[in-house]
Amino acid sequence: MKVILRSDIINVGRQGEVKEVSPGFVRNYLVPQNLVMEATSRNLKIWERERLKLEKHREKIIDAAREIASKIETVNFTVKVKIGENGNFFGSITTANLSKIFEENGFEIKKRDILLSKNIKKLGDYKINVRLHPEVVIKVNFSVISESEKK
Repeated sequence: MKVILRSDIINVGRQGEVKEVSPGFVRNYLVPQNLVMEATSRNLKIWERERLKLEKHREKIIDAAREIASKIETVNFTVKVKIGENGNFFGSITTANLSKIFEENGFEIKKRDILLSKNIKKLGDYKINVRLHPEVVIKVNFSVISESEKK
């Protein structure tokens, strides 16, 4: 089914593109979320009128994401964990934990936007990718230290 994307959809396309998408995906997810409109000649004309307004709005969003990125990149986040006898800590640090740490420092980052390949299970310094916008992905510094250490 051909549709016009009303917003960026990961693994599908960018706003304004006309894409061929499976009917079930369109019917069950994209239309209820108001993310697409059917690619008819009438809808294409309507979309052309809306496009300029949406591009200006999109630029504002990207600029805001870049501004937040510049603030986040200057901060070195620290995670304190309890250490067992053998030097390892119990459990692991997940995207949910990292999201809470961002929130404690005044940044609202959803856990699905933290691109962590595997959970952190050892002490040390890490660079973690964070997606603030599909076009704005930054590297954030995290230090995992023992609760007894001071940094």
